[in-house]
Amino acid sequence: MRDFTREPVTASITIAAPIERVFALSTRVELVRDTLGMTLMDSSEPGSLTAGHIAAQARVHWRGWKFGLPTEHHTLITSFAPPARQPTGEVTAFFQDSQERGRFAFFQHDHHFREAYDPGTQQPITTLYDEVHFTLPFGLLGSVAASLLLAPHIRSLAHQRFAMLKELAEGDGWRQWVDNAFDPKIRPGLL
Repeated sequence: MRDFTREPVTASITIAAPIERVFALSTRVELVRDTLGMTLMDSSEPGSLTAGHIAAQARVHWRGWKFGLPTEHHTLITSFAPPARQPTGEVTAFFQDSQERGRFAFFQHDHHFREAYDPGTQQPITTLYDEVHFTLPFGLLGSVAASLLLAPHIRSLAHQRFAMLKELAEGDGWRQWVDNAFDPKIRPGLL
């Protein structure tokens, strides 16, 4: 069986939009909710949010149904680096969400962003690359379920989320989701 902690589920997409816009859309919890089909729950934990953009140490509590089972997933943003120019001149961003409590034995989702320029138009394009590392409880039975059910489901959710992000970022739909709470530090006005 595949070890998804060492060989994660991966997905990527290139979006014809500036990294600030793609990052801002990716960190908006309402858009994640729409992809997951789960409900954002109010929580009294520090850093808990049910709307807006996530940030470092933010907590998001999800509740819903997956595979016919009631599911709760408590997420902590364990790493957060908004778009920034690196010493190499490349503009990158990253955030990581990890399960604090839930059905997984281990769950960690890495979101990588890298900006380049379209050689034909010289307009910014952003590559979004996701890695989902996880394990399920229940030994061999959990490994079989991870390979046959969960990995394809995670891959499908990533592709749905990417398609939504691409449509919003490349059109005008992003404007309703990126508010003044997101303040790009590199190149204001490029959102």
